Amino acid sequence: MEQVVLLAENGTAIGVEDKAVVHHADTPLHLAFSSYVFDASGGFWLTRRALHKKTWPGIWTNTCCGHPLPAEDVTSAVVRRLSDELGMSGLVPELVLPRFRYRAVMPDGIVENEMCPVFRVVTDALPVPNPDEVDSTERMPWAEFASSVLDGSRDISPWCRLQVAELVELGPDPLKWPVASPEDLPPAAR
Repeated sequence: MEQVVLLAENGTAIGVEDKAVVHHADTPLHLAFSSYVFDASGGFWLTRRALHKKTWPGIWTNTCCGHPLPAEDVTSAVVRRLSDELGMSGLVPELVLPRFRYRAVMPDGIVENEMCPVFRVVTDALPVPNPDEVDSTERMPWAEFASSVLDGSRDISPWCRLQVAELVELGPDPLKWPVASPEDLPPAAR
């Protein structure tokens, strides 16, 4: 059974919970990550979540999200999930938003409540979606994607909408975003 790391408000680990039961109307704060995969020309890969997922099924979002396993380095978790969900390997994630945190409520009342560092990955590998995780993928220019998220014309996951608002503050070229210090991660993710 896959587990997630539960967090105190200061980002320290306070326990674990089975992933299958952690998301409900009173979801505890837990550790996650989001990743944004770009090709060398700055094209961005977004994904549509599998239709049978418990949280936000069928919604378009950033390239890959997930939860580090207990005692797993968050960067290793990014590499693991990109391989599992999209068949991508040989990746070097770079931390860009170490302190991102959000809480979102689905129409059915299920809550997502995460400290969720955000990573950039640059690769020319093409995604091969795992249908258990990803319904479909789309590649598009970052500026076009970001603009459509910010003006509300693109239906996107709530965490991605919030992340894009912060990512555009890093600059217009995602390949030139500054890399953040791992010291700025929540303590449980260091």
